[in-house]
Amino acid sequence: MLKSIRNIFSIPDLRKRVIFTLLILAVYRIGAQIPNPGISASALAELWETQKGTIFGFVDLFTGRSMSRMTIFALGIMPYISASIILQLLQVVWPYLERLSKEGELGRKKITQYTRYGTIFICVIQSSAIAMLLERATAPGGAPIVLNPGWGFKLLTILTLTTGTVFIMWLGEQISERGIGNGISLIIFAGIVVDFPRQMQNIIRGVQTGNITALRAIFLVALMTAVVAVIVFVERGQRRIPVSYAKRVVGRKIYGGQSTHLPLRVNTGGVIPIIFASSVITLPSTVAQMIKIPAIQTIARQFAWGMPLYNLLYVTAIIFFTYFYVSIIFNPTDVADNLRKYGGFIPGIRPGKNTSDFIDGVLSRITLVGAIYLASIAILPEFMITGFKVQALPLIGDFLEANLPQWFTQGLNVDIYFGGTSILIVVGVAMDTLQQIEAQLVMRHYDGFMRRGRIRGRRG
Repeated sequence: MLKSIRNIFSIPDLRKRVIFTLLILAVYRIGAQIPNPGISASALAELWETQKGTIFGFVDLFTGRSMSRMTIFALGIMPYISASIILQLLQVVWPYLERLSKEGELGRKKITQYTRYGTIFICVIQSSAIAMLLERATAPGGAPIVLNPGWGFKLLTILTLTTGTVFIMWLGEQISERGIGNGISLIIFAGIVVDFPRQMQNIIRGVQTGNITALRAIFLVALMTAVVAVIVFVERGQRRIPVSYAKRVVGRKIYGGQSTHLPLRVNTGGVIPIIFASSVITLPSTVAQMIKIPAIQTIARQFAWGMPLYNLLYVTAIIFFTYFYVSIIFNPTDVADNLRKYGGFIPGIRPGKNTSDFIDGVLSRITLVGAIYLASIAILPEFMITGFKVQALPLIGDFLEANLPQWFTQGLNVDIYFGGTSILIVVGVAMDTLQQIEAQLVMRHYDGFMRRGRIRGRRG
């Protein structure tokens, strides 16, 4: 490993790419510390304590805690991701975008341009809403969040937050073009990883104060390791469907006669289903905070972390969005047509519709496994922090509350998010980036990170 790291910095081109990437990420972290003008930091910190478990707390995870401090990068890269997902969904229903997606490099550049315009539009809408919410909001003690409300504050907030997101988008594109790895993914990676030391300090502080026993701390470390191992194993998991190509004579040459495979990933949807599900499930509690009606407040409490209704809908939403997103990004009919076009076939399966149905059946089965895996990873941190509030279950709630162990119903009371979306993104981006670095080393006849075998990313 140390030899491979030395090799990275002994190759001039690779060294420049790695250093450039690190410098860009440093610029991003510096910008994440610059506060937005006109906001009381102390009042905002008090207000944000009441926003945990809402959609704002979820978005704050992807901004590297920039939103909770309301810095110039408060919106993060999420508007760009939202615009990309919207354009991806529109390609299915809008023939014009579908044609562009099939026009090669020129079409991709056009779609990228539309994504940038969509990012700016979403930024303006979101920053306007944030500015109005901040003007109306007050800290629990009654202190105002905005020092000088009015149109000046609104316009300044819109300009600052929109410019901040556009600048982050530019930084990500620079990393992808001149650095190493996917720039947008590394931006999110940096925002999540920067909070890990604070989370580890919470465990150490809990051990020192006696809130967490040494045995529980060892269990947490072992569980964190096991979660990372499971994520690496599943993210690399594939179902390889054998594909053969018939021999064909073109002129004096013979083509085909080869055997290869069609890889179907267990987690084809990636982290997108969790993002969709989290956004939908946290919406009721967010709206309930704005509508002070007792009946709505009562319903919203059922969507709090650990409540049975929340858990049921969250898991169901993840499974639904996993199938929904996979059906959009992977079309078995197109795959079957491309195989037939190039003379490929699956042994024992007739070309055409039979091949399409076979691929669709295999994909549906492994997608179920991927959906259950995503739901388990997503629900784990909630279980560790708050436990499962079984008392809210009708008829059997009191019985379960009295007989189940306290750690199951109350959680471990540890404020650390080593599961769910954050660790899934961190592990996935790390795997993909290491794979790219190793490919650069092997291409220049250097040893990779492993003596036997090679590091594989999620798509490697």
